[in-house]
Amino acid sequence: MITISNLAEKYIIKLLSKKKTKTHIRIFVNSPGTMYAECGMAYCDHQDIDNINDKVISFSKFNIYISKSMLPFLKNAIIDIIENDLGTQITLKAPYAKILKKSKKFSQLEFNVKRFLSTKINPKLLLHGGSVILIGISSTGIAVIKFSGGCNGCSMIDQTLKIGIEKRLTKHFPEISGVSDITNHISGKHSYY
Repeated sequence: MITISNLAEKYIIKLLSKKKTKTHIRIFVNSPGTMYAECGMAYCDHQDIDNINDKVISFSKFNIYISKSMLPFLKNAIIDIIENDLGTQITLKAPYAKILKKSKKFSQLEFNVKRFLSTKINPKLLLHGGSVILIGISSTGIAVIKFSGGCNGCSMIDQTLKIGIEKRLTKHFPEISGVSDITNHISGKHSYY
């Protein structure tokens, strides 16, 4: 799934030695499956771990956590080190981050909704520094989505959800009966409004 070089593993251990005990690493992809996809790594504390929705990859002295919904976009990812005149930098290369590929786990409807969100909704949200991903579709036709970036905590999220997304999805996909947002909205400087 994810390959990490020996140098990168040692570098991460060195970085984590300066943090409090039981700090680990989270790998994420912003705007996955779009041409704007960006991979990143961040420190991960125990309260940031979701035992149901996170996959854990254990190393000798730390764990890497990844949201299960991001796994198809992190296939064959490589964590390595680049050393140059500017210093040492950790890199994360994920060849599938920008590719919206049909996963065996998702139905054709889910694949089509993901593509719709990626091509019709996310380009507009990106203007405000945000994006939305499909987590899944319930048996009753509810599309479960999650916002990130500038959409997280934005005071206009209800309008975006009902008018910008739900109305368009239910019109374009008759099988969709509604939309449910599972984002843990936290307002801050990152929020667009």
